[in-house]
Amino acid sequence: MTYAYKLMESPVGQLKLVANGERLAAILWENDKPNRVRVGELVEANDRAVLIETERQLNEYFAGTRHGFDLALEFHGTDFQKKVWQALLTIPFGQTRSYAEIARQIGNVNAVRAVGAANGRNPISIVAPCHRVIGASGELTGFAGGLANKMFLLSLEAGQTSLEAAPNTTAPTQTRAVDAKTHAKPARHAPSHGTQASLFGH
Repeated sequence: MTYAYKLMESPVGQLKLVANGERLAAILWENDKPNRVRVGELVEANDRAVLIETERQLNEYFAGTRHGFDLALEFHGTDFQKKVWQALLTIPFGQTRSYAEIARQIGNVNAVRAVGAANGRNPISIVAPCHRVIGASGELTGFAGGLANKMFLLSLEAGQTSLEAAPNTTAPTQTRAVDAKTHAKPARHAPSHGTQASLFGH
């Protein structure tokens, strides 16, 4: 299977936008590990409509004018991974969840480590916001795009950063991303069951 891709420059480094047909299949980081997300043969296609629209919406997100994405998505992975990635789409803009909360959400409270592994293999970064998942005690933990980029994205969503402060990086389920429009607030502690955590406070 051949996938189309388009490169875009962003405050978090060069991103590779990948489409399967007219659905977004991946957003890869500049220094992504080669086997973190498996896609087929890639052919550059700067005129693919879904990739042009993805770039437009991402630019609005980085400019602070977009709080959610409206894109046709296609996730390829195991059934468990797809459940985790679907759960990511429900985390509102500016809020965070712990791995344990995601495990509870998908109905498997003992799958915290597996949730972490699936989160790390999320193919559609930023749009499916794996950066909004943090450790139980509030630590940022690992992130495919690097912790500096994770902090930048969370700060951007909290309205506490600007594009000028961007880090210097060198760095099939079908669904639609959820449009969430809440603002962020710092929470140092892990959220209690059923609560919505936020990393940044006023």
